[in-house]
Amino acid sequence: MAVVNRLLRSTATPFSYTVSRIFYSTTSETDFRSLSSISHSSLHVPRDPKDRNVQWVFLGCPGVGKGTYASRLSTLLGVPHIATGDLVREELASKGPLASQLSEIVNQGKLVSDEIIINLLSKRLEAGESKGETGFILDGFPRTIRQAEILEGVTEIDLVVNLKLQEEALLAKCLGRRICSECGGNYNVACIDIKGKNGSPGMYMAPLLPPPHCASKLITRADDTEVVVKERLRVYNEKSLPVEEFYRSRGKLLEFELPGGIPESWPKLLQALNLDDHEDKQSAAA
Repeated sequence: MAVVNRLLRSTATPFSYTVSRIFYSTTSETDFRSLSSISHSSLHVPRDPKDRNVQWVFLGCPGVGKGTYASRLSTLLGVPHIATGDLVREELASKGPLASQLSEIVNQGKLVSDEIIINLLSKRLEAGESKGETGFILDGFPRTIRQAEILEGVTEIDLVVNLKLQEEALLAKCLGRRICSECGGNYNVACIDIKGKNGSPGMYMAPLLPPPHCASKLITRADDTEVVVKERLRVYNEKSLPVEEFYRSRGKLLEFELPGGIPESWPKLLQALNLDDHEDKQSAAA
């Protein structure tokens, strides 16, 4: 645990700022009243953005799009995007000592143990630290109260973004995921068209199709079966929903309901994060 304490330590003395100052905006105070799920209490962030970069967490069910939006924000803000799911897949591919144990856990749709995740995350943070990285956007961690408590004990989290999507759309997205076996590109063949019911808005998400040279090389992840996906969603709801309340009670949770695919959701997410004035940078994250 000493390794985790050293690697996750905060690099600046925290100061209390209001929610709208997280994003270092020089504009007028943002009206967050419409975002009823985020507390109006103060958050702890550095005095000056030069002290360190943002330290954010992305929560959300498997398949909701945490990686997509966290990666875009990583490019936009110039901070590393650290996805624990990627760390697990890299360990599986390495055929290292944990590969066999991880393979069984992942294929059954279970959550990887705290010890394994913390070990993988510690190694990633240590590698980043050696390259001079500061700040981060964590994707897939923490997933349990214990992980959240460990993280809170060793560093300051500025904001937790909780992405939400209808379960029907989540299931279709997960079953439609494809990976190019040659270049590693991620695509989705599902065309999601959900009609509105009882006053609820409908949703349309176009497929993310591969370029012609990748079309014949698409493969499906071994854990993207209906049985496993439904089990992942069940486990997530059981283990991770308390994590949402953990951060909600600390005034750090921003819940964001995805209105559709990337074209509809990305601009609205930037607006919710008070980053919609970064238009000159949006193309870099597209």
